Amino acid sequence: MFPLERQKRIIELLMVKKVLKMTELTSELGISVDTLRRDIQTLTNEGKIEKIYGGVKLVESFLGESTMGERMVSHLTEKESIALTCSSLINDGDCIFLDSGSTTYQIAKYIKNKKNLTVVTNSIPIITELMNSEVELIVIGGKIRKEENSVVTFDYLFNFQELNIWKAFICTSGITIEKGISDYNFEEVLTRKKMIEISKEIYVAADSSKFGKDVTVSIAPLERIDYIITDGNLSASMVDQFRDTNCSLILAENN
Repeated sequence: MFPLERQKRIIELLMVKKVLKMTELTSELGISVDTLRRDIQTLTNEGKIEKIYGGVKLVESFLGESTMGERMVSHLTEKESIALTCSSLINDGDCIFLDSGSTTYQIAKYIKNKKNLTVVTNSIPIITELMNSEVELIVIGGKIRKEENSVVTFDYLFNFQELNIWKAFICTSGITIEKGISDYNFEEVLTRKKMIEISKEIYVAADSSKFGKDVTVSIAPLERIDYIITDGNLSASMVDQFRDTNCSLILAENN
């Protein structure tokens, strides 16, 4: 295997597992430690990976936004526990917004038996999941973002003011105390900003890996968010920090 092929394979492995030990890489690639060190040095110099104790990980800015397919299977246990907790906060007769995202998609699986429930969404997977249920579906119209299986829209394409949303469940790629919630795509953010503006209660559904990250585009400060529902793996120090905010943190029980 040529150096460029090995280095590409290292990146591919890190896209799946995020952090890898040196021993794991030498075993997977079938190369010596010295050869691996040369490849790692090249990738480090290119700003693609960084060395950590005993191994390597992808540089955050190089990683960027993962694909929807990757997010659908990553942290799945945590997302299912978050979704189950979110579903308990949804009552019969509610009108809710479910954002496009892998965590909100899991919520759709748990609300099919709610009575007189209306779901407004811009997520094609959620539409597919709820299509044959008793849930009333309202689909936001706009442009299809194929890589996310979502619909992005603007005021001139859809009259948001006609909606009467009681509870909005929003996805995010980053959460910090200082900057609030953020995401990678400007068009997705515009829809989320509008739903936060018109909804009575705002819930952010995000697994614990999103905390401590401030990514490309700001969605909203924490004071605009009523609740954040996350998994029980969130660090105690981060939980303590949220006690000084007006945003309520809800930890889902791990399944």
